[in-house]
Amino acid sequence: HAALYLSPPRPAPRPGPPPPSKATRMSHSLHGENIEANGIRQHLLRYGGRGTTLLLLPGITSPAITWGFVAERLAEAFDVHVLDIRGRGLSSSGDELDYGLDALADDVAGLVAAKGWRQFAILGHSMGARIAIRYARRQPAGLSALVLADPPVTGPGRRAYPAPLSWYVDSIRLAQKGIGWEALKRFSPTWTEPQLRLRAEWLHTCHEGAIRRAYADFHDTDIHIDLPRLNVPALLLAAGQGGVIQPEDIEEIRALNPAIAVEVIRHVGHMLPWDDLEAFLTPVMGFLPRD
Repeated sequence: HAALYLSPPRPAPRPGPPPPSKATRMSHSLHGENIEANGIRQHLLRYGGRGTTLLLLPGITSPAITWGFVAERLAEAFDVHVLDIRGRGLSSSGDELDYGLDALADDVAGLVAAKGWRQFAILGHSMGARIAIRYARRQPAGLSALVLADPPVTGPGRRAYPAPLSWYVDSIRLAQKGIGWEALKRFSPTWTEPQLRLRAEWLHTCHEGAIRRAYADFHDTDIHIDLPRLNVPALLLAAGQGGVIQPEDIEEIRALNPAIAVEVIRHVGHMLPWDDLEAFLTPVMGFLPRD
């Protein structure tokens, strides 16, 4: 059941110069900030500060900081803002909040208005891609592009999401007790030690009610009704392994909105940049508009 989060075998390296090493690459991290928007506190991490404004919306149990390694690279070309979705990280959390998909899309609308962004793009992963789709259906002014990384295409009358709810809930409860990174190995056995350490440090901030509602929405809320209403350039990045998006799903999406570009990264699982960062970044960098 944890196949979504297992890194598949990696292919032989492609010819060409390797990316800069961590030792030679400068950090693009700027700061974090809290914004009052849509009636809650929304926490953002900012990287880069130049180029097209890019809002990154993480997945169901991924606080913003866990996407820092991706944001650092994107910040070489873009002004990157990574959001702690409500109920995760340092954004507002609690039993009293609505964690449904429409509320999360409203958060994005409130954030964009509070920040005063006139032109911006969105990159969403998994749940974050579903949020981006629901937000973009409103055809908001200023949205210039969407990258949708392996959004769950489950919904009413469709197959179940391939990872069980217990995978998330059990690991969160362990993290709330203060476990070390070693205890998370059984949930993500192929992740690196730094990846597991960061997850162990931040996973406790994921509100169980928020995760349960998001997981329920994977099955109860259909994003396919939104796809024909997207009128901005959009790229669907599908992981070839993990089972979230199947070939028949791609054909359905193409039929609903032929303008959506599709790229299948065949050798990666659902956590695309964790499995192969360069293979993830190449289509993203090539698709997003630049100032």
